[in-house]
Amino acid sequence: MNALISSRLTFSKASARILARTFASSAPRAKISKILNSTDEAVAKSGLKSGDIVLAGGFGLCGIPDTIIDSILKQKSSIKDLTIVSNNAGVDGKGLGKLLNSGQVSKAIVSYIGENKFFEKLYLTGEISLQLTPQGTIAERLKAAASGVPAFYTPAALNTVVEHGQLPIRYNPDGTVMTYSEEKETRIFDGKRYLLEHALVGDVGIIKAYKADRLGNCVFHSTAHNFNGVMARAAKMTIVEADHIVEVGELSPNEITIPGIYVNYVVQSLNPHQFERLEFAKESTEVEHHDVKDMSKKEKIARRAALEFKEGMYVNLGIGVPIMAASYADPNIDMQLQSENGVLGLGGLPRPGEEDPDTISAGKAAATLTKGASVFGSEESFAMIRAGKMDMAMLGAMEVSKDGDLANWFIPGKVKGMGGAMDLVANPEKTRVVVCTDHVDKFGRPKIVEECSLPITGAKVVSRIISDMAVFDVDHNSGLLLREVAPGLTVDDIKAATGTSFQVASDLKTIEYAP
Repeated sequence: MNALISSRLTFSKASARILARTFASSAPRAKISKILNSTDEAVAKSGLKSGDIVLAGGFGLCGIPDTIIDSILKQKSSIKDLTIVSNNAGVDGKGLGKLLNSGQVSKAIVSYIGENKFFEKLYLTGEISLQLTPQGTIAERLKAAASGVPAFYTPAALNTVVEHGQLPIRYNPDGTVMTYSEEKETRIFDGKRYLLEHALVGDVGIIKAYKADRLGNCVFHSTAHNFNGVMARAAKMTIVEADHIVEVGELSPNEITIPGIYVNYVVQSLNPHQFERLEFAKESTEVEHHDVKDMSKKEKIARRAALEFKEGMYVNLGIGVPIMAASYADPNIDMQLQSENGVLGLGGLPRPGEEDPDTISAGKAAATLTKGASVFGSEESFAMIRAGKMDMAMLGAMEVSKDGDLANWFIPGKVKGMGGAMDLVANPEKTRVVVCTDHVDKFGRPKIVEECSLPITGAKVVSRIISDMAVFDVDHNSGLLLREVAPGLTVDDIKAATGTSFQVASDLKTIEYAP
């Protein structure tokens, strides 16, 4: 027994000496270094090959790993048939658009293709597969993969073509559909239906960071967080290109966004930052119109919509008129604008000299941040949205039905994508959905209709409609109630321009506009 005790004591002391030497600052040991000399070397070491799934950070051209993309482009003869996963696929000839142009991509999983006409042509002529996916669903699928969760249920895209498996994935050259998406499984939790979605794991993640050290710790800047963090975590192998490569210890533990455990290689970013849309704020005298007859339709809608903003609100604004409405908001109202690309406290357009390519709005235009703003990844942004943390979501529309069905993502003959809209209307019980739209389209056809003829974004989700002619409240069971009419118009004028019946409020008012 004494010999056994003596043996254990000896082992314990020996182990302590070994541990002490191991952690002593003076002990010689190999340094971890994930820094490589070039993106070409990183791509080669990553093992990227034809047929792989590539997770690409970025939102539009903001925070894109453009130097790594160029290295993949150099391998166009040997690396092909890639599946790219991103918010969108860049623009023609820029960002991921380079890989589309080179013919290295056979499938894209994105939420929006935007103005990329070349991408649209490839899809419609059957040269590429496209899996349009709600933006928040992409973020959550990546988050699930990063967390070791195989699947999850989401409220986004209920009652849409996404649920019913009616999205064309690939066309034949003659324009007929070769493959449709699969119908989604649903399940009821607490009386509400949800769609089943599966985790999305990537073979290689290509990421853009502001700073990184040799351990792979990363810091992002402003809205360039977007999808970069979650994609780094969801990939089997991750390459980070950084604007600044710093010594270990220069990054505060409190500022590190991505711990080095998720990063395999770090390289120096070489390509300049780019703006997709650079516009500057107008001088106040340029936006002051007080006479209704001087206002355009869009301005009328935006100025009326601005009256929806209330003290203390958290609001998400869609591109176009909703964003425009923010410029007419009462400056005495303290509210915060949320943008799905990862910011709470979005400001307006920059003045010359204030522009920062890492700070953009959901419309991919240069933007500013207000005092007290916070920035985060897109996966957190959509968690806020789906959970109903937004008091209000304001969006545009192609059609709105009398029951509050919204169609705002599909234009016949064009391929755009739903972006984040299906997520924004996923919790109408908690988030008030306000639509801003022209009363009729450019052909004079009503946009407020009995039933939507276009694929819907969400069923029974809209609470209020603001047009250039009228303001309606929407009851999802009893239909429309006319609350306000534009100056100079009558109820009969509204009836003639509306594609469905409605009730008239007993206290019908004339529309007033924000100054």
